[in-house]
Amino acid sequence: MKRNARDNEDSARRISRRALVIGAAQLGVVGALGFRMQSMQIEQADQFRLLAEENRINIRLLPPARGLIFDLNGLPIAANEQNYRVVMVREDAGDVGEVLERLTKIVQIDPENLARAMEEMMRRSPFVPVTIADRLTWDDVARVNINAPALPGITAEVGLSRAYPWGADLGHVVGYVGPVSDYDLSRIDNQDPLLQIPKFQIGKTGAENKLEHELRGSAGTKRIEVNAIGRVMRELDRKEGTSGADVQLTIDARLQSYVQARLEGESAGAVVIDLENGDLRAVASAPTFDPNLFVRGISTKNWRDLNENIYRPLAAKAVQGTYPPGSTFKMVTALAALEDGKVTAEETIHCKGWVEVYGTRVHCWKRAGHGNINLHESLKQSCDCYYYEIGQRVGIDKIAEMARKLGLGVRHDLPLSAVAEGLTPDKAWKKDVRGEDWRIGDTVNASIGQGYVLSSPLQLAVMTARIATGREITPRLVRAIDGVEQPSGRGENQGINENNLRRIRESMSDVINSSRGTAYGSRITEVAMKMAGKTGTSQVRRITAEERAKGVTSNADLPWERRDHALFVSFAPVDNPRFAVAMIVEHGGGGSAAAAPIARDIMLQALYEGEPPLSAYPSNVRGKIQEQQRKIRERISPGSHGLERA
Repeated sequence: MKRNARDNEDSARRISRRALVIGAAQLGVVGALGFRMQSMQIEQADQFRLLAEENRINIRLLPPARGLIFDLNGLPIAANEQNYRVVMVREDAGDVGEVLERLTKIVQIDPENLARAMEEMMRRSPFVPVTIADRLTWDDVARVNINAPALPGITAEVGLSRAYPWGADLGHVVGYVGPVSDYDLSRIDNQDPLLQIPKFQIGKTGAENKLEHELRGSAGTKRIEVNAIGRVMRELDRKEGTSGADVQLTIDARLQSYVQARLEGESAGAVVIDLENGDLRAVASAPTFDPNLFVRGISTKNWRDLNENIYRPLAAKAVQGTYPPGSTFKMVTALAALEDGKVTAEETIHCKGWVEVYGTRVHCWKRAGHGNINLHESLKQSCDCYYYEIGQRVGIDKIAEMARKLGLGVRHDLPLSAVAEGLTPDKAWKKDVRGEDWRIGDTVNASIGQGYVLSSPLQLAVMTARIATGREITPRLVRAIDGVEQPSGRGENQGINENNLRRIRESMSDVINSSRGTAYGSRITEVAMKMAGKTGTSQVRRITAEERAKGVTSNADLPWERRDHALFVSFAPVDNPRFAVAMIVEHGGGGSAAAAPIARDIMLQALYEGEPPLSAYPSNVRGKIQEQQRKIRERISPGSHGLERA
């Protein structure tokens, strides 16, 4: 059928509208595609170029600067120093062996360290830089840079490394840092991502270890562009981390250095405690070790020398060594008996040189005996039989209770490695640990600090401090963290009868200042600095009846490891106590001969805050002391610690 003109016009109008709509839609799509293509090809070209090359953006951690450690007077004892080092990227070096041979002709490198670097290089990807040598001088770095064309893959860098300017003097206190090991990671529950950084260093021993959380700081970040196989192409941006907190210890580094020098040649430990606030002014063990050796990577020879030394330089004897306290424990027994009313200060007990306990004779150190002797004389002359008697009267449980009140048998909370708890035994302890009943003979031994009783020099220093002040002094090692003062260890009154304490102090004074005292030869002659103390000798072998009959073998005739330990505890000045000192000389023989003179010298150094005048010493030893001071002065000169401007 033939369509009329009107129908044709309507159909044409509809087709035109559809064409316009479709055309507009097509134009919009083409325009959007064009705009997107422009954006992708021009504005986002760099981003898609990275994608085309299979690159990606990574975020990597930046290790923070480790917090510094200072002594009481603000002297640095653990610092960060610039460390010039040489690193190698294996894939850029070509012939690694040839390049390293050229490098060793320019820079002196320890063969052991070189072998260690080569081993690490083979373990890591070829594009990862590996340190070949560190702690180089600026001249070494300059020579490497000048010869750069002949050393492909070698680059000189600068970073931070831990340094201990006082070296061995503070080795046991500060400790040292080292790379994170698998063993370290296995012991840490909440692991900081920083620990995954290759060769990131953490505290291994001492304050470095115990204050790791405060010293470590928090990581920074950097955004880097790496390709598909992980090679760094460029750094895009970075945000620096937060440095660790600075820590101030209570240690007086100069006094500590003196103590270490005075202990030289001995296997010994000594502690100096400030009686005002419990601050530890010196905590020394001899022999010691240089923590810088561990930071730099200790050699096999150095490690063997330290580990196989019979005098145990790696052991912190002052805090982790425990020993029978010997006669230094007699103040504990005396106070327990006085407080419990089992003895009076005036009562005398007869000493005939031995006491029989259930058919067994236990002897006094003085074979002929002391005769009738009271508490004051028993401490002054260190009569054993007196304490055998009063120890049985008061009983072990009361003795143990007093010992703990004075700080023995207690692990003091300090940021040091392996702080010992010691052992203050009682009836319950023997039953629980050994499954045996307590015997009277055990009490007799414990009353003079033998048998099961074990104490560290730190604990004996705390005991002496509490006797000297009547307060429950607590030892403190950290004075401030980032300038914030830490709680004082001054302590409150411990509730011991002041008259009883006074009697003990007077007796300790006569131990040194009376001509019949066991430590008279180690007295301080300056009246204002007079010292009180107590000697101790702790047996490490049993003396048989047969040996007593023939004559006890002297310490000098025995092998070193079978000789008695020598101990001494003291406080001064007598009238206004400022410091307490406790020390042990392992296998040193008698406390009066081996330990007391050293403790006297340490006490004077603390009281005078430096070298004391010769007038403080007995006239008969001044010549010897003058020569001793000269030698120590040379050893501890400020230049030896890099502290010329301190």
